[in-house]
Amino acid sequence: MFSKVLVANRGEIAVRVMRACEELGVRTVAVYSEADKHGGHVRYADEAYNIGPARAADSYLNHEAVLEAARKAGADAIHPGYGFLAENAEFARKVEESEFVWIGPSANAMERLGEKTKARALMQDADVPVVPGTTEPAESADEVKDVADEYGYPVAIKAEGGGGGRGLKVVRSEEEVDDQFETAQREGEAYFGNASVYVEKYLEAPRHIEVQILADEHGNVRHLGERDCSLQRRHQKVIEEAPSPALTDELREEIGEAARRGVKAADYTNAGTVEFLVEDGEFYFMEVNTRIQVEHTVSEQVTGLDIVKWQIRVAAGEALDFEQDDVEIEGHSIEFRINAEAPEKSFAPATGKLVTYDPPGGIGVRMDDAVRQGDEIGGDYDSMIAKLIVTGSDREEAIIRGERALAEFDIEGLRTVIPFHRLMLTDEEFRNGTHTTKYLDEELESERIQAAVERWSSEDISSDDDEEVTERTFTVEVNGKRFEVNLEERGAPAIPLGNASGNSKPSGPRKRNKSGNDSQQVIEGDGEQVTAEMQGTILSVEVEEGDEVEPGDTVCVLEAMKMENDVVSERGGTVSQVLIGEGDSVDMGDVLLVLE
Repeated sequence: MFSKVLVANRGEIAVRVMRACEELGVRTVAVYSEADKHGGHVRYADEAYNIGPARAADSYLNHEAVLEAARKAGADAIHPGYGFLAENAEFARKVEESEFVWIGPSANAMERLGEKTKARALMQDADVPVVPGTTEPAESADEVKDVADEYGYPVAIKAEGGGGGRGLKVVRSEEEVDDQFETAQREGEAYFGNASVYVEKYLEAPRHIEVQILADEHGNVRHLGERDCSLQRRHQKVIEEAPSPALTDELREEIGEAARRGVKAADYTNAGTVEFLVEDGEFYFMEVNTRIQVEHTVSEQVTGLDIVKWQIRVAAGEALDFEQDDVEIEGHSIEFRINAEAPEKSFAPATGKLVTYDPPGGIGVRMDDAVRQGDEIGGDYDSMIAKLIVTGSDREEAIIRGERALAEFDIEGLRTVIPFHRLMLTDEEFRNGTHTTKYLDEELESERIQAAVERWSSEDISSDDDEEVTERTFTVEVNGKRFEVNLEERGAPAIPLGNASGNSKPSGPRKRNKSGNDSQQVIEGDGEQVTAEMQGTILSVEVEEGDEVEPGDTVCVLEAMKMENDVVSERGGTVSQVLIGEGDSVDMGDVLLVLE
């Protein structure tokens, strides 16, 4: 067993890995960016090293900085967690060729399975069903059209190195192909350093089923049952559960064995997840995630196996000490991703301070987090605050336990998705287990989400005008009985302060441009301002001064918390001023452009 492991990640997954190390008697090393110097994973580790600025490319994605930190610490091995470098075969190979052990599948296996076209071809050879489409990268938009001509629209253009919906574009007509092909390539390059894309038939209403795999270096491959990850918004999972409420025992057995067969053919070791789409009783291979998954927790809960410990033990050369028949699924487990997002605003990322952070507890409740009360949740990385996992003897008990735990969860200081999760546990489609991957985006009414937020949000969302509203909670006692009273303090409407020139119009955003210098632009005229609803980086600007725009037109694309967001104009008009450029960083509320 190793004596010291460096965890090349941050947040709750870094703490999760460190806890497994601690139980194995292994010391831990954290790495952190300037934005994370007070992070929970830094507090938890035995020692920690600064590896660069907040920008992930300059810190958590910096190969040499991570390796140098491992050398300084005298680590034996490196665990990548998920995200960042976890599926980067180039980095895995650097670790393999260094003095450190890579806790994950080999770089060769990652290359075979990480690029989706290679993975599809390999699975076909292993007699695993795949969605009809290309097994080679598409070099042009015309190739996309050829696939659509053969199988019909819609088709999906997917980044070879993609996942989580990033680099995935659905094309429903020939007119959309050129733009969507370019966007998928751009996202693939931006997120995964790989602009290659492939094309496949798009399934309209599938279930998203994934199988957890463990494989050692002695030829043993086991699966730990399946997880159902069908509740998604914009291809991002929000609630996951194990086992799936949608599979028959026969289909469950077929999918599990197909997953084992596929990874064995790839000569795969360590932990991984084989993802499938299931529709009309048929299942199709989608991809292999060559890492630990966010939702690995529910598989641990229903099998009693510590997957992260097994990652470390397999990397240290140990053999799996259980047979496939020894894996028993007991009970039902559900994971809720507790994200800092505003559900009623299309889950726009939120930032702020955890003024109150009081997570739930009790029987069947597990919390995976790396935060504490008083911590700041910034916009530099993804929006996840914590993961709440509830487990019961069956799905009904797990849902009831989830209702209780979410009601106990007290977070104040910023917006979260807790009200949305509480809505889902009362939703007939979810409770019946009949939802598909399209349910949230295409069927759930936005009015229901708005009502849930108004009912269950701890933050005031009632005022959208210029009046400042502060809500305070007081505890009072009447005749020996305690009551909580919420009072709203309303001030005068906010009036913009004039600047030195006497102009009452606010100045433009103070932003960081591509050269790294601060710049300040002044807004001219009295036109309609289009502002940023979140902190992020401008990926592209779609308009120029003098352009005419209609309501709903996209004016720029903003990357925030690993997602591309189209910024649209609510009103029409002529663009009189553009205050941002490609690569600029902007803050929430910054003015992006002006319409006259």
